[in-house]
Amino acid sequence: MKFVIMNRKDNVATAIVPLKKGEKVVVGGRKIILLEDIPQGHKFAIRDINAGDFIIKYGEIIGIATRNIKAGEYVHIHNVRSRYQGAMK
Repeated sequence: MKFVIMNRKDNVATAIVPLKKGEKVVVGGRKIILLEDIPQGHKFAIRDINAGDFIIKYGEIIGIATRNIKAGEYVHIHNVRSRYQGAMK
C-alpha cells in the first residue's frame, strides 16, 4: 500500500511512502497519474478540486482550495488555505 484514503467523502489521499511524479495510482478503479512528487505523509488530489471547494481528509473538512487542483496534484499550503489558519492567535 502506497497511500491511504480513510473515508469515501475524501478528495485527497495521503502518501504512506514517497511517490514520484508520473507514477500511476488506482483510486476506485480510476487511474491517476501523479503530476508532482508527493512526499511521505503528504496529500494528493484524487479528483479535480475547484478553487473554493473544501479539501476533505478522513471525512472532515481540513481546508479550502485557493486555486483549481487537478487529480494527481500535490495538495499543500501552496494551494490550500487551512481551515484552522489563524485559530491559534
